[in-house]
Amino acid sequence: MDRAVAVKYATGLPAPFIVGKGRNEVARRIVSLAVEHGVQVMEAPELTDALMTLEVGDWIPEEYFEIVAEILSFVYRMRSSL
Repeated sequence: MDRAVAVKYATGLPAPFIVGKGRNEVARRIVSLAVEHGVQVMEAPELTDALMTLEVGDWIPEEYFEIVAEILSFVYRMRSSL
């Protein structure tokens, strides 16, 4: 994995936001930490490319709400089925 973006959403906030991003070794470390802590990892190369243009702390732009919401919904369903 040559790039990774970590996204978080919390109830009450206006949108999901970027909590981490990186390329190469940093991307591998983000994924490794996610797996280590039981955080679901998904590959979405086109979305990752788009989100890599943002900075850590930035809100997800409205044009990506639908796809990010679908991914987060999938992750929450997976988590609740465990």
